[in-house]
Amino acid sequence: MGDPVTLTPAAADLIRSLRGQHGPLMFHQSGGCCDGSAPMCYPAGEFRTGGSDVLLASLDVDGVPEPVEFWMSGAQWELWKHTRLTVDVVPGRGSGFSLEAPEGVRFLIRSQLA
Repeated sequence: MGDPVTLTPAAADLIRSLRGQHGPLMFHQSGGCCDGSAPMCYPAGEFRTGGSDVLLASLDVDGVPEPVEFWMSGAQWELWKHTRLTVDVVPGRGSGFSLEAPEGVRFLIRSQLA
């Protein structure tokens, strides 16, 4: 199937910028309603993952010294495990908790059947 999570060039650029501002990063996608259905970007370790979360990928981003972990709730992964996920960036304001919110853009998942 290949990597279950990839990045668009725009997402990689934003990750590099956020890494410069905030240090090491991580993503978590809960699968909840509203902003919970979007990938949330946090400083690494700021969001506590639990036993029901699945580490889908450790993303290597050129210019970022450490991998960026991408976590998803187990319940959401059960629904999406037959897809390839691409992290992208679109204009607009996402959740106030995700690091990109002040930038006027938000991370978004695009999915394709594997």
